Order: sequence, then structure tokens, then C-alpha cells
Amino acid sequence: MTASYEYDVHLPPNAEPGKKYPAIFTLHGKGSNEKNMHGLVEPLSDKFIIVHIRGDLPLGAGYQYYELRGLGNPVRESFDRSVRKLEDFLEEATVKYPIDATNRYLLGFSQGAILSMTLALTLGDRLKGIVALNGYIPEFVKTEYPLRSVENVSVFISHGQYDSVFPLEIGRANAAYFGGRTSRCVFRSYPADHGVSEENQKDFVEWLLQNINTTTDKE
Repeated sequence: MTASYEYDVHLPPNAEPGKKYPAIFTLHGKGSNEKNMHGLVEPLSDKFIIVHIRGDLPLGAGYQYYELRGLGNPVRESFDRSVRKLEDFLEEATVKYPIDATNRYLLGFSQGAILSMTLALTLGDRLKGIVALNGYIPEFVKTEYPLRSVENVSVFISHGQYDSVFPLEIGRANAAYFGGRTSRCVFRSYPADHGVSEENQKDFVEWLLQNINTTTDKE
């Protein structure tokens, strides 16, 4: 595939030929990069294909997926472009690698969480679930994007209680928004700033494992 993004892929070390695996696509925060996400999901590397997607816009020593006019104010054209490109990338990667298209998850932090929640709303049950860590849903996504049902999408939203970038109330609003659209929404907050604590990581790792195990049991 001619990738629309630079990325880093990790297949389960004992992957069986011909078998398809659930996949986690990670989306980093503004000014970071794909390699900074691996530690968060490394405990899942035996069960999932993990694809770390690098933002395609340089920012300082790192990258971003879209530009901002200011904090919490995406440049609309840039944001729209990133959503379209990420939708395309998910399909390209699913064709290239032995990914189970019915078991695709997004896991994003900050800007990556914003995009993960947006993509859940635009893709609906083309995703199995998302993990959104310390982000928000742009108002124009709620009011102007063509949204799909997330009734069958599993959603884990978490937020730092002392987040100095996006206050905790934003995390609660995210949970209320998704909670009104799917019974599969979990919200947790942690005594942390704009970051991911060890307890937060432990909880979403367990949640992802339970999610795929529940799916497997039903099949």
C-alpha cells in the first residue's frame, strides 16, 4: 500500500499464518510521535496487531494530525482532511495486514483522543471500539458532520482530574455525549494532569482484553 501516513506496525510475535487478529490503531498527541504510544499498549502486543500512526504535519520536534488556531480550536479544513485521511488509512492497513475488520480499535491521547472520538462518530460500527484519553469532541463534529450510530461501539473515555489543558468537565461531557448514544460507554477519571497514569493504563488494557474476549465468546 502507498501509505497516507508514516506508521509503525507490530504483529503478535507468534502470529499464525492465515489467521486474522484484532487491531489497535494509536493516535498520538500534538507535538509527539508514534513511538511515544507503544509503551501504553505494549501489554497487548500478544493479542493485537498494533499500528502506531504518525501525524503528517511537523510540529517542533514532533508531529500533529491537524493544525490549530488556538487551544481547542482546530483549523476546520485541516481537521476535515485528517479525518478523511485516517478513514482511508484504516482501510488500507486492514487490507495490507491480517487485521480482523470487525475488531478494529482506536486509542488516542489528546489530539489523538479528539480524532478517535470523531472517527467513532463518522465510522460507527466499522470500529469495534475506542479508547479516548484526555480529549474533547469539536462542536462542529456534533452539529455539521454526518454521524453514524455508535450503539454497537464500545467506548472507554478517561480524563485527568487535574488536567490543565482540557478541564475534567470536558471529559464528563464526552462521557455524557457517548453515554446517550451507546450502552457500552465507560468513563473514568484519575488524579492526574494531562497525561496517562499507570492506573489509567491498567484499566484500559483490562477493558480492551475483556472486550475482545467477550467478542470471541459470542462467536
